[in-house]
Amino acid sequence: MLKITIIGLFLLFNIQPTMAQETFTEEELTINNFVDGTLTIPAEGTASSLVILIQGSGPTDRNSNQPMMKNDALKKMAHRLAEEGIASFRYDKRIMKIGQSELKEKDLRFTNFVEDANTVLDYFRKNEEYAKIIVAGHSQGSLVGMLAANDKADAFISLAGAGRSIDDIITEQIGNQLPELKEGTRAALDEIKQKGSTTSYHPFLESMFRSDVQPFLASWIQFDPALEVAKLEIPVLIINGTSDVQMKTKEAELLKEAKPDSEMVIIDNMNHVFREIQGNDQLANSKSYNEPNRPLHPELIPIMTDFIRNLEK
Repeated sequence: MLKITIIGLFLLFNIQPTMAQETFTEEELTINNFVDGTLTIPAEGTASSLVILIQGSGPTDRNSNQPMMKNDALKKMAHRLAEEGIASFRYDKRIMKIGQSELKEKDLRFTNFVEDANTVLDYFRKNEEYAKIIVAGHSQGSLVGMLAANDKADAFISLAGAGRSIDDIITEQIGNQLPELKEGTRAALDEIKQKGSTTSYHPFLESMFRSDVQPFLASWIQFDPALEVAKLEIPVLIINGTSDVQMKTKEAELLKEAKPDSEMVIIDNMNHVFREIQGNDQLANSKSYNEPNRPLHPELIPIMTDFIRNLEK
């Protein structure tokens, strides 16, 4: 009987709920027909600064996930920023509306993404709830953020953003993987840049150059990130990682060269989705794109937080 009593007491103590301290609250917001997102607020309910998080390329939702890829990169970033007392708003890309509304792929333009970012900035500026509004764009979102930030944001953060126009990036990436297609890819992109369309591409690249996508590519190619970042008259932080296989650190260096008064931080062993990858482990790097439970690189949020806190002084 004594044994049963002891066990019973042990179970009693262990079933008591552990009250985890909430570090944030979240609110779903619809800004307009193209922009739905999540406002993440520190648990105390107030914040001096708001970070607008802009997603990378492809059909990417507010959390940095795609139909066959889940890593929750910007969701984790939002939650970690809230722990530091910083609010954020992240939203689904307009491309996610294709198939769910009258929006068609052939009608999509790169400038539509800039329009959406401007709409978000206007919304929060009008509310006048935050003393500082910072735009943080990831990958493709870096260029989107540059184009929207001037005159509307108090600062800009480039997260794994390109320093060259997308035609140069695509040509290099194809050349690294399929050297025999590099010259043809360059020629096809040049034709799109000059004429708005092309039929001169290898069938293997059909998904990239199909006719419905070409108008979007033509609109994207027109912008050079180095030229755009140089136009910003606000504080700029440029972040890249040494384990990023999509945007090498030279892209950050090109942005820094174009904007000498910017701050640049290269984080050792951080990859494109902000995870820590030791050494040259390509398998671990690839797997991290689909590992939502893997934590963010420990240096990322402190670097962003320090930059934001300096704005608030």
